[in-house]
Amino acid sequence: MAHFAEIDSNNIVLRVIVVADSKTSNSEGTETENIGATYCQNLLGGTWVQTSYNSNFRKRFAGVGFTYDSTRNAFIPPKPFNSWTLNETTCNWEAPVDLPADASASKTYSWNEDTTSWVED
Repeated sequence: MAHFAEIDSNNIVLRVIVVADSKTSNSEGTETENIGATYCQNLLGGTWVQTSYNSNFRKRFAGVGFTYDSTRNAFIPPKPFNSWTLNETTCNWEAPVDLPADASASKTYSWNEDTTSWVED
């Protein structure tokens, strides 16, 4: 099965659907994004971009509200806080301060945007 994300004119993901492999393959059985995207467009309208459930390409599986960045060829999640910056390599948002080293399943922290610091839960 293949997965496709519908994006709006600002490249924001509106929805993600599953498409049968037979709808994304040419007559030789080779899957191509273009065939799948065209199938989605003909069926539902809109603009479609393939996403990987296993995050094998485009950095991560697309989600509603994510942005498709064609320059980075990545789906980027919404920015969680104004003070966070985008890591250009991973396309993950990063806090301006590292998570404390003692963070664990039994010792958790939450981000406090007002103080731009991690606070123990």
